[in-house]
Amino acid sequence: MSKYIERIRNLIPGLRRPESNAPPQGDVTVDMGDGYGKEKDLRKMSFYNELDPVPKYDFYAKDTWAGRIKRSRPSLDVLRKPPDPDDLPPPPEEDGRPKVKLVRFGWVLGVMIRAMLNIWGVIMYLRLPWITSQAGLILTYVIIFMSIVVTTITATSVSAISTNGKVYSGGTYFMISRTLGPELGAPIGLLFAFANALACALHTVGFSETVRDLLKDYKSQMVDDINDVRIIGAVTVCILLCITFAGMAWEAKAQILFFIAIMLSLINYFVGTVLPPTIEKQSVGFFGYRGDIFVSNLLPSFRGPNGYFFRMFAIFFPAATGILSGVNICGDLKDPTGGIPKGTLLAILWTTLSYLLISVTCAATVVRDASGNSNDSLALKNFTTQCTGLGCKLGWNFDRCEQNFTCSHGLANNFRLLLFEILTTVSGWGILITIGVFAATLSSALGFLVSAPKIFQCLCKDNIYPFIGFFGKGYGKNNEPLRAYCLAFCIAMAFILIGDLNTIAPLISNFFLCSYGLINFSTFHASITKSPGWRPEYHFYSPWISLFGSCLSFILMFLFTWWAALITFCILLFLLGYVSYTKPKVNWGSSYQAGFYNMALSFSMSLGGVEDHVKNFRPQCLVLTGPPSARPALVDFVGTFTKNISLMICGNIIIEDEKSSFPQQSTDMLVDWLNKRKVRSFYTSFAADSLKEGSHSLMQASGLGKLKPNTLVLGYKTNWQECKPESLQDYVNTISNAFDSSYGIAILRMMDGLDVNDDMQSAGGASAIDNLAFDADEIQYEKDETDNHSDVSDDGSNEQVRSVFQTKQGRKSIDIYWISDDGGLTLLVPYLLTRRNRWKKNKLRVYILGDQETMKEDYKDMKMLLKRFRLEIEDVVVITDVDKAPLAKNVQRYEETIAPFRLSEEQAGGDVQELKRLSPWKVSSKDLEAIHPKIERTLRLNEIIKKNSIHAALVVVSLPVPDITCPSSLYMAWLDALSYGIHCPVLLIRGNQENVMTFYCQ
Repeated sequence: MSKYIERIRNLIPGLRRPESNAPPQGDVTVDMGDGYGKEKDLRKMSFYNELDPVPKYDFYAKDTWAGRIKRSRPSLDVLRKPPDPDDLPPPPEEDGRPKVKLVRFGWVLGVMIRAMLNIWGVIMYLRLPWITSQAGLILTYVIIFMSIVVTTITATSVSAISTNGKVYSGGTYFMISRTLGPELGAPIGLLFAFANALACALHTVGFSETVRDLLKDYKSQMVDDINDVRIIGAVTVCILLCITFAGMAWEAKAQILFFIAIMLSLINYFVGTVLPPTIEKQSVGFFGYRGDIFVSNLLPSFRGPNGYFFRMFAIFFPAATGILSGVNICGDLKDPTGGIPKGTLLAILWTTLSYLLISVTCAATVVRDASGNSNDSLALKNFTTQCTGLGCKLGWNFDRCEQNFTCSHGLANNFRLLLFEILTTVSGWGILITIGVFAATLSSALGFLVSAPKIFQCLCKDNIYPFIGFFGKGYGKNNEPLRAYCLAFCIAMAFILIGDLNTIAPLISNFFLCSYGLINFSTFHASITKSPGWRPEYHFYSPWISLFGSCLSFILMFLFTWWAALITFCILLFLLGYVSYTKPKVNWGSSYQAGFYNMALSFSMSLGGVEDHVKNFRPQCLVLTGPPSARPALVDFVGTFTKNISLMICGNIIIEDEKSSFPQQSTDMLVDWLNKRKVRSFYTSFAADSLKEGSHSLMQASGLGKLKPNTLVLGYKTNWQECKPESLQDYVNTISNAFDSSYGIAILRMMDGLDVNDDMQSAGGASAIDNLAFDADEIQYEKDETDNHSDVSDDGSNEQVRSVFQTKQGRKSIDIYWISDDGGLTLLVPYLLTRRNRWKKNKLRVYILGDQETMKEDYKDMKMLLKRFRLEIEDVVVITDVDKAPLAKNVQRYEETIAPFRLSEEQAGGDVQELKRLSPWKVSSKDLEAIHPKIERTLRLNEIIKKNSIHAALVVVSLPVPDITCPSSLYMAWLDALSYGIHCPVLLIRGNQENVMTFYCQ
């Protein structure tokens, strides 16, 4: 038998993961995935059962990208049945994907620099000085800060979404669709991918026009203005496509060169502002830093048909887009969770500073109007007319061109050629500004050409829309979307060949604003539904600020170009209608699912069509309270972590013989008791012959649709040694039935017991509710009506009994002894408790079993797992001395508790099987020998708990799973040995071996 157990132990937890070396240093790394240290033995088991593994990272992983094979924990059937040699579980299978080296980028190169390059673009060089002249420095700063408000709010929302689980490729589309669902995610993903392709065309045309103007200056025009742009643009986008085909590593190297060129051009510009101006520079309006020039440029001077505030805002806003460039390649980042928030926000910071500095330096050094004629200098020519303009104070007479509106130089004139007229003039060396414009346009075009296919590939793989799956195929070690690259290339080429995108440009800004609005709404919706799966590591966000950012984005769409906003919304609604009609079969655990749950019964039919997802798992509790007023502590405890987020049903099983004595109006009384206690729970009663039959029926019949219990909660039977043996057997059978029904189990034990004998007054007179299915303890709670923290209404306060769970728990700890991996329910319930005001100051501490030799590895492994769960754990403690012998007095006490249930010597000499069939609670010597090692470790664990958790507010311990051959009295003695003498409440809890927590976004 031992060899079969060993075979199962080898197969169920999975194989050892291969040894992985630490990744090389640097911002671009080539590795095998997320390695987690050297090889470890994954076959450690808890002492509850030879097949019961300790908590491990691998049970929650979905794929082999992390360098580990997905493993499965044993089912409850395997744990409860003796090992069968003919029924061995199959070994874990690999998914067939080759273990190849992947190119991964750090947050500096992958997010910050990439976002800065896309944010800067051509607007900074060609439009920002002109906007400063039109709107004035004050309103220019208002425009910049308003743009930054939108992008910063969006960046915080993106940071929250991207840190709420592992993010794969697909960027903006992936995050919106996995948060809001396919209905809104798919349409905006298609629009955003198309907008990125158009943005590539726009920046390519901007580069082409710059090159064309340079050719014209050197009298080297090829054909004409429009065809030159087409030729240059077609050649340029072909070169960019070749760079993308070369792979992400080459694309990253090209971006580094572009970044260096832009930085050199900016340094060159700022150095030029402090150099003394020459006569030629003064003739075109540059005079160095002058206070009178700065004052004259503070207020607006709108000119021409585009001369109004929101037009200036619309022209500048594309310079603030590009913040999602790092997000769009999140599948190629080493650490999307940590890199996206840091890189995106820093990119916004540095680009904002550059915009502010360029605006203020232009406003302080360059006049709005200048003739460009050196003969207009007062030092060279005597003017007969009176000079009145600002130029007179500077030694120049620009009055004639100002009055005739013929000035061709200065901040306010000829904005298409500002590259050569303003920044080149101000800079120390003009050629560096030209190189900077080339780098800005090409880097933005390359960034958008890479982003669009990455988004579209993820959309194609989801199969939301028909006929696009062809473009989702990936090639090479990084799964490059070569077909999607070709599609983006064709779209960009088509609009480049048009040669004039002035009518298309407003749509692009609207597409980006629409994306920003939906990202902010995604964060707001995910937060407001209060799903347990919403646990972002990035905490510096507010759902209401995200809602404000969403509304602001949609408003700006109409203020910029109302007709473009209408077109965008029409396309969005059409795509939304298609997805809503087809109802794709995807299950991403979106916040819409959580929202349907919070709407409760009114949307129960909507919930019926949504599959369960681990992100939205909630402990929906069927609580065997009897009359709820009889166990206020049990009701208060469960109500604490289920209130407003989960289902709670108080079940009262009425023994058939006592049905006639149960008052008919008591149901309304008990519901009223729950309402006065502010416990959000349903109440149901059920008549049965026994507790086992009643609980089994309630587990099968309770709930409606998705509002169905998945966890059975009951109080610890403190009188199990004195009660009738049939009652004891009934209690343990109830636990066994819950395991057989794949329910999670939670048993609450308190030193003073849970039961209170309340005399409830009926309308016709005093009638005590005495339900024999729930044997009351002899310990009484005292009523307390003076505590100001009570949630109990003053009405009927004589019926309310306070419990310890109605008071604030202070700065104590919640100690979690995670002995066996049950899917995460042991961690989830304490986490939900800490979300309540009464428990929020409590710190979580996790205790696990380990060996002295591997203690550091066990500690590091568990810290990594808890970090991936995004749980704020104060400390992790590895228990290494559980194998030590327990104290003799504890062993003696255990033997005394089990002695009344042992078979006598005369009985042991007869037919033991027949005796155990007639009295299944009886314990034989064979039973004691089989469980003896477990009991010794349990007693030792109890001693450790009493020593380490003396100041804890709550102790949570993994509940042992009873073997089907284990006598009921022996199992109760086991539980008693585990939880005896602990001063604070003890929660014995066990999940159903299915994951209830995940660190994935999908």
